[in-house]
Amino acid sequence: MDRSQLIRTKRVEPSILSADYARLGEQVATVMDAGARVIHVDVMDGHFVPPITIGPVIVEAIRDQVHEAGGMLDCHLMVECPERQVEQFVQAGADSITAQLEATSDVSHTLEMIRDGGCLAGLAINPETAVEEVSELLAMVDFVLCMSVNPGWGGQAFIESSIDKVGHLRELVGADLPIQVDGGISTATAGAAAQAGATLFVAGSHIFGAEDPAVAYRELVAAVDAE
Repeated sequence: MDRSQLIRTKRVEPSILSADYARLGEQVATVMDAGARVIHVDVMDGHFVPPITIGPVIVEAIRDQVHEAGGMLDCHLMVECPERQVEQFVQAGADSITAQLEATSDVSHTLEMIRDGGCLAGLAINPETAVEEVSELLAMVDFVLCMSVNPGWGGQAFIESSIDKVGHLRELVGADLPIQVDGGISTATAGAAAQAGATLFVAGSHIFGAEDPAVAYRELVAAVDAE
């Protein structure tokens, strides 16, 4: 499994934040059978954001299933002081770990920890954070995540100004660095984000809240002309 190649191609990433946890393995299998190869894990701690969601135990539980199907686990840490949690997620089987720029006083150290653990490093910025704040960290990241909702609950409406922000971010980072968008991604919003320069599209409720998650996944892939 070439993780860097997976995120360097245009991809839709189903987020298990919105999955039915009583049937988690089944739901992961459904989207992977439909073609998904990057499974997104939204980790929230009740401090950086109000909700508490999932942790390393869930990553470990689906690790073999995802890896044996040729996929990877992309873990987004919406937690205070993410540097305290990196090692646990590395050990659990994460393939990429994203830290929020706003969540730590030493984001460069956190990114170094992620890479030293053998994972791809992502850097996330909230809607109110200027894209210029990532400029000095680009050499340390494998992709940048532009949040298109305020982090926290799933099912929020896409912030329309995110389109311009993604475009500005693409100008800043150049043509090659992957840009991920997360929040309110659907067939109605993903196309404009793709045109602005996004290449990785995280979708939770749009996929797992659908009557048929496999169909919803494929429709979103078609909307952004992804693999």
